[in-house]
This record gives sequence, structure tokens and C-alpha cells, in this order.
Amino acid sequence: MRRTSADAITLADRELKRSFLLTPDQVVENWAADSAERLSADHVEALLALQPELVLLGTGQRQVFPAPAFTAGFLRKGVGIEVMDNAAAARTYNLLAGEGRRVLAAFILGAAGVS
Repeated sequence: MRRTSADAITLADRELKRSFLLTPDQVVENWAADSAERLSADHVEALLALQPELVLLGTGQRQVFPAPAFTAGFLRKGVGIEVMDNAAAARTYNLLAGEGRRVLAAFILGAAGVS
């Protein structure tokens, strides 16, 4: 990732303004998440399908913790999850992906995601 702002994240080749998922192998655009507060256990399976060893949840301009049921879904499967603002998630993703780790960054963007 090259740049983060309040309403967008710039990857190597384009700027994204809607929530998305990022692994070292792929970008899943238009992730159906608009705020950390609305994430539930129902969202967990879609993220686990990407087979991460660690999930970084970027919650917008500031760190916002999702419901415990959301994070518990990862912990039950032995997958770590860290919640942080988008800028910190982008920096951490770049570091871990550079080390060859199987990391998934889930970024919440849009009006509700940058509260």
C-alpha cells in the first residue's frame, strides 16, 4: 500500500474508496462492511475462507472494536485478529506481507468506516 487517507487507500495501481479485503495474493473489493460496530459472527466465515493466519481489521480513521462475537469467531479457529485504525493496519500489513506471512487486512472505508 502506498497511501492511506480518511476516505481511501491507495494500492500500487489504484485508489479504493469502499471497504475491501487484501491478502498477499488478492484484493476482494466491495467488502460488505461499513462499520466495525455492525460486524457480526456472520462476517467471519467470508474472511476465514481466505485462509489467513492473522487478520488485521482496519476500522477507519480511529480504532473501533467490533462485537466480541466477531473476534471470538477467529479465536475459535486459531486465527489471530488485531484491531487498529486503517493507517496502522496498512503499515502492519506491509511489514507482515513482506515477511511472507499469510496475513489478511480487512479495511473499512466509507462514511461509517471513518467515524
